[in-house]
Amino acid sequence: MERTTCCVVGGGPAGMVLALLLARAGVAVTVLEKHGDFLRDFRGDTVHPSTLALLDDLGLTERFARLPQRRVTTVQLPLGRDGSLVTVGDIGALRGRFNYIAMVPQWDLLDLLADEAGREPSFSLRMSTEATSFLTERGRVTGVRYRTADGRTGELRATLTVACDGRGSLARSLPELRLRRFTCPMDAWWFRLPRRADDPHGLVGGVGDRLLAAMIDRGEYWQCAALIPKGTDAERRAAGLAPFMANYAVAAPWLADRVHALGSWDEVKLLDVRLDRLRRWHRPGLLCIGDAAHAMSPVFGIGINLAVEDAVAAARYLVEPLRAGTVGLRDVRAVQRRRWPTTALTQALQRFAHARVIGPVLAGEAPFGNPRRARRMAEWVTTSRRLNRVPAYFLAYGAVRERPPAASVR
Repeated sequence: MERTTCCVVGGGPAGMVLALLLARAGVAVTVLEKHGDFLRDFRGDTVHPSTLALLDDLGLTERFARLPQRRVTTVQLPLGRDGSLVTVGDIGALRGRFNYIAMVPQWDLLDLLADEAGREPSFSLRMSTEATSFLTERGRVTGVRYRTADGRTGELRATLTVACDGRGSLARSLPELRLRRFTCPMDAWWFRLPRRADDPHGLVGGVGDRLLAAMIDRGEYWQCAALIPKGTDAERRAAGLAPFMANYAVAAPWLADRVHALGSWDEVKLLDVRLDRLRRWHRPGLLCIGDAAHAMSPVFGIGINLAVEDAVAAARYLVEPLRAGTVGLRDVRAVQRRRWPTTALTQALQRFAHARVIGPVLAGEAPFGNPRRARRMAEWVTTSRRLNRVPAYFLAYGAVRERPPAASVR
């Protein structure tokens, strides 16, 4: 019978960070990742200052610095009276060593974490291995059944199973965890466009006809997002690529000479935007963190930041009980109690942005119901140094900063 102390289901940022922290503390941990590699495009590639500080605590700053990356320090929106770009968040003005967001391909970050964890004798990573169901005994989750890519099946017993397998998590099928869904007014299209040296830099937003644009400076190209009304993907694709790109050029005029860079709709990937969270993140023997516990909207771009912070908090609360073999319901409850306020606050802010800004714009109306009110609010934020630092700090660190367990620090 296969056995481990902690079975981590899902090898994304939350799963790999948790596994590394536990393995460094001497906890036997096995990660099950259903894919054969980490190479998936248009995943969250933003590494925030809080995660950069964590990597520094773990002694990985030099290794991370060698990864291909682009540093972003500003967020710009077209809020000037003439539609010009205005900086609404300057992360570079924050104090501290890591006052930037590093744009790094997520697969490179996951490879680094997996390689570092692989140096610990208590760590095991099984690629191409999908958890298919939970093992339960007397109401307690005692591990998982799994299936490999070649069709082999098996069972892995664990003292604790942690679901880090995203918003399609196996744990979400458990009715006692009670999934709560919130209304989302939009879906997102992701694609790439060439970038030129005289283009704006940083994170840039724009507004078109019933469309919101977001561009992430990746150096040689823009990683572009288009927010469209929920459920209109097929209808808008049928209208043609050329009208869409012309509308996108209205939102980002400096891209007007590159509207023909996309060859077909195959280059435009759809993200079905969801906003939800489990009312309970746990049951005996099971804990959910990251998107498995709370699927976030792309608004503010901090979903990965929250997932990593979940993992750090979980490691801090669970290391000692796992090492002692005494982990119980109160230990996993403590993780949810710690992370719940931050999650609920962030989702409340996202819901406010959906209802007062994104929803109205996608419906062809003014944000906040009044163009003058929206402009006054924008001017109030952009002209106040203190207020200008609020969105920058929130993007950088979220509402609460988590510290790793001492046993994991190098």
